[in-house]
Amino acid sequence: MTALPETTTQQLGLVIDLDICVGCHACAVNCKEWNTGGLSAPLPDHEPYGAEPTGVWFNRIHSFEVVDETGDGQTVHFPKSCLHCEEAPCVTVCPTGASYKRKEDGIVLVNPDTCIGCKLCSWACPYGAREYDEDAGIMKKCTLCVDRIYNSELPPDMRVPACVSTCPVGARSFGDLANPQSDVSILVASRGGYDLMPEQECQPTNKYLPPRPRVKNGMEESHAAPPKQEDDSVLTRWMGRIFSM
Repeated sequence: MTALPETTTQQLGLVIDLDICVGCHACAVNCKEWNTGGLSAPLPDHEPYGAEPTGVWFNRIHSFEVVDETGDGQTVHFPKSCLHCEEAPCVTVCPTGASYKRKEDGIVLVNPDTCIGCKLCSWACPYGAREYDEDAGIMKKCTLCVDRIYNSELPPDMRVPACVSTCPVGARSFGDLANPQSDVSILVASRGGYDLMPEQECQPTNKYLPPRPRVKNGMEESHAAPPKQEDDSVLTRWMGRIFSM
């Protein structure tokens, strides 16, 4: 089994704002385009448009109608990919060491040369973030675009994951979540960002910013002030039920 590093120098990850995500799938498409020609290439699609589509997508967007205790509902678009957990069960369960967490930045990766496609990591991951490549017979997953964020040939403002660079509304942010003074850490603190399914005790790096409640004003609706994290119990419980099914 693979051991996790005791500490990591950085904890690079994503912050996703559910308040402004419009579910356009631009992040998923650009992720697919970049990675199908990059480090994890190729990412196959056998039946991409059929009733039961098959293929490898590192980023998937789910859309749900959420109803609160008052009966008011709103549509929430929920992007989901690997969360690069601090206590990653997909790593510790791997029998060959193919799944590993990098000490320098906390990114969880898969070594295709030693992966045997046993799928233990996909069973261990409570978020369903692992993807099985049937052609290669190995597991693949989000890499946070390591072949992009460290690419000195790119302009500095482009050294971010493909999903971040392409989001048209700025719903995705990237940075070091181990640094409390980083832009992403300040954003999480100010907006009550939270872990997905904290009861799993995986300590995911990626954080979600909750949708703000709508305040009705005649025929118009406006965003209320950001709620505190403890006020998001309805949304948090709902998402926990969805992803634990």
